[in-house]
Amino acid sequence: LDCSVPSDTNGEIYSEGIKYTSKTITKSILPPGEYENCSFIDSIFTEIVLTNYTFIDCNFDNCEMNMSTLNMTSFREVSFHNCKLMGVCFNYCNPFLLSMTFSDSYLKLASFYGLKLNNAHFENCNLVETDFGFANLSNAIFHNCDMLNAFFDNTVLEKSDLTTSFNYVIDPEKNKIRKAMFSRMGLAGLLQNYNIEII
Repeated sequence: LDCSVPSDTNGEIYSEGIKYTSKTITKSILPPGEYENCSFIDSIFTEIVLTNYTFIDCNFDNCEMNMSTLNMTSFREVSFHNCKLMGVCFNYCNPFLLSMTFSDSYLKLASFYGLKLNNAHFENCNLVETDFGFANLSNAIFHNCDMLNAFFDNTVLEKSDLTTSFNYVIDPEKNKIRKAMFSRMGLAGLLQNYNIEII
């Protein structure tokens, strides 16, 4: 499928409104450039370095991008649904207008270190051992997410909603949690470092 048109003299392309359904996504199928309002469905991203790619208003559905290399990759209003994103270092993304939502996705060992992700939305996601250190997650929603051994350090979680998520351990003295919402069941994860029993 080649519906792209050249956008500049550097050979980068611009694609708009294209649905990509190739089982395997390689650089020949997806050359460097800007992709707007595109959908990627049932695809495995393999042997592709997404350096300087730009995705705007794009959807990734049932895709596998495990250990994909991101370097100044732009994700603007991008959604990931039912995707495997284990070990993906989103912290190397282009921070300008960065906006992503995740649902029913596997993000074990992923990293969002230092990113500004206000209003981010994670729903039914595996966030085991995911790194949120120094990230700004104010107003974020974590709905029904497993956060076992997820890393929080100097993380901004103000006004975030974690009421339905579980297994998290967050030290209130090392993170900003003003007006964040937690369930009573999650209190143990906030008080673990105080060596007290909650009955």
